[in-house]
Amino acid sequence: MLQAQELRISGYVKDKQTQEFLVGATVAIAGANNGAMTDANGFFSMQLPKGDYTLVISYFGFTEIRETVKLMRNTTRTFLLQPQASQLERIVVSSVAPNYNVVSTEIGAQTLQMRDIKTIPVIFGENDILKTIQLLPGVQSAGEGNSGFNVRGGGADQNLVLLDNAAVYNASHVMGFFSIFNGDAIADLKLYKGSMPPEYGGRLSSVLDVSLREGDLKAFHVNGGIGTISSRLTVEGPIAKDKASFIVSGRRSYADMFLKLSRQEDLRKTKLFFYDMNGKITYRVNPKNRLTLSLYTGTDKFMFQNKQGIYWGNTIASLRWAHTFHSNFSLNSYFIYSNFQSTIAVEMDEQKTKLLSGVSDFCVKEHFSWRINPRNSLKFGFESTFHTFNPGTLDTEMTMIKLEIQKKYGWENGIYISNDQSLAEHIKLNYGFRISTYSAMGLGSVYGYNAEHQKTDSVAFGRGEFIKTYPAFEPRLSANYIINKENSIKASYMRTQQYVHLIQGSTVSLPLDYWIPSTALVKPEICNQYSIGYFRNLADNRYELSAELYYKDLEQQIDYQSGTNVFLNPDIESYLLFGVGKSYGLELFAKKSTGDFTGWISYTLSKTQKKFDELNKAQWFPVRNDRRNSISVVGMYKINEKWQCAATWIFANGEAVTLPAGKYTIEDFQVYYFTERNGYRMPNYHRMDVSVTYTKKHKRYESEWNFSIYNVYSRKNAFFLYFDEVPNSDRLRVMKVTLFPILPSITWNFRF
Repeated sequence: MLQAQELRISGYVKDKQTQEFLVGATVAIAGANNGAMTDANGFFSMQLPKGDYTLVISYFGFTEIRETVKLMRNTTRTFLLQPQASQLERIVVSSVAPNYNVVSTEIGAQTLQMRDIKTIPVIFGENDILKTIQLLPGVQSAGEGNSGFNVRGGGADQNLVLLDNAAVYNASHVMGFFSIFNGDAIADLKLYKGSMPPEYGGRLSSVLDVSLREGDLKAFHVNGGIGTISSRLTVEGPIAKDKASFIVSGRRSYADMFLKLSRQEDLRKTKLFFYDMNGKITYRVNPKNRLTLSLYTGTDKFMFQNKQGIYWGNTIASLRWAHTFHSNFSLNSYFIYSNFQSTIAVEMDEQKTKLLSGVSDFCVKEHFSWRINPRNSLKFGFESTFHTFNPGTLDTEMTMIKLEIQKKYGWENGIYISNDQSLAEHIKLNYGFRISTYSAMGLGSVYGYNAEHQKTDSVAFGRGEFIKTYPAFEPRLSANYIINKENSIKASYMRTQQYVHLIQGSTVSLPLDYWIPSTALVKPEICNQYSIGYFRNLADNRYELSAELYYKDLEQQIDYQSGTNVFLNPDIESYLLFGVGKSYGLELFAKKSTGDFTGWISYTLSKTQKKFDELNKAQWFPVRNDRRNSISVVGMYKINEKWQCAATWIFANGEAVTLPAGKYTIEDFQVYYFTERNGYRMPNYHRMDVSVTYTKKHKRYESEWNFSIYNVYSRKNAFFLYFDEVPNSDRLRVMKVTLFPILPSITWNFRF
């Protein structure tokens, strides 16, 4: 009876200036513990009894508004939020409501927005979202200057990186020192490392979901920046006012231009640069239908003397149709193409040789959202992806020799359903499951191998024939016991399965690494993760504290035998090893989010180990990215309306590495003797970065100067280690290679 008396209020929340829909905005009832958040379409919906209400609409980076609504019948409203004139008082890591971290069921999740992170000092003055997330608890850098990241002990390939829902297989520029994400084109992003919603699948450790900005529907704007090593430019505006818009953003580095000034001819002929471009077109067909087309293309090129080098890049296209069936029922459809390809080119004696490898996807996704009632919000849908893997094609032009490792094809599918439910005022649940399958498919042959890695038999499969199918049931559960508005205890469990795997031939991030799928011999990797956490806000949500414990049980982990040549190896599957793993840790986080001084401190205590029957005498050993202690300190201070400064300091124990224990000589050849896998540690890593930003608003444009210093006290952190002989001795010594001493940079940003 009471339910029949309730009416529905729904609508949209938009940026007043650009008319862009705001995702994750909060619509709350003043004086009550009730409200809603906008979805991926900027849409919200909730049910209330008849009466007068004061709605509080808020979104980080925008001025909060309050509006009185007399609810006598089902009502639809659109709320316009004004961007705040000053954005320096907010912290980099932001949630969608002041106490969202306490009252939501999410555990191990963080939301960031580009407008909030531009004061963080990073290498070469480039605002880089991948560098920023490495300052969060449980997230660690893959190496000095590297944009690759590891989450809770997982490998870099165990992170699902999405750009407008398209999978990104290599998110790095310049050997990992930059990411492919241009900050001027990014709207926001969300990192899941604990309670991964069931609409995401295919990776074990985390999901990084990045959304591109939509163009301004009202007016044209131009903004960009000129930096020490790269520059960028963004143009946006309406195609049809209030109906359709576009945004185009591009970057290019120019280190190769400075090389032309060198006195050495070899350096003058060397090319070293990257470029990328993002584009997005938005068309609002009517209030219930919206189309967006997102495009990305980027290329890196390193060529020495125009004779040998490496170039690689991504091409991504994502078409989205957002449809609202009813005020509480909507659909997002995606049609996606993603391609990553790398090429090694060598020219000797007028003979050109190329080695190509890569992976490409065609994908369809259907995501439905249904707000059944104020206590239940249902999500369900499916996705289907066809993968094509090219492990390597060697093409020599003059001799017409072509060696091609057999391509592999796979069909990955998933269906899911989840419900966000409020059982009572103090208990919230989010539960659901994902059913996924992966089918290895022809055209191709499947081989058997003996202990010497020789082929013993083969079975041929025609195009489209199923070779092997792996089904999986992946349950997800998150629970929140809300003690009060400032305190809560959360717990979660999730099971994930991974069907694609990165074969790395080096200890640094290089485009020479390549992807292989699960096959008849290579089984999917599996992870069961358990998390529990305590969340506390203080002083009217100005301070946030959290402590999380996690444990990951890993199955069918992949490694390869010591001494394996992974480069252009057609029989790589016969060299792979399969074992188990475990990862556990404690993550502490404290942040201050308001006032002239903001910042946070994060600390991670963790341990990650694996065990293989064929390695280390079947004993547990640390994985390479196992770092017992990791600390990040971030501080930002608003001096006045024109000046602001920021500083970061990080510390981490050194990674585990495998080094020789000695050497011996066989027929005048020196052979190095290795004992245990990852039995040594690199030196501890620590570094401090600082930046100062000066902003001045002119009549027709805004100008900003950013001065930053990377590695202020010039710490010589190890990029990698190698071993060398001690002169006149049979002993070996470990040598350290470092990259960056103190490194200043200047960037000028502008907006018209």
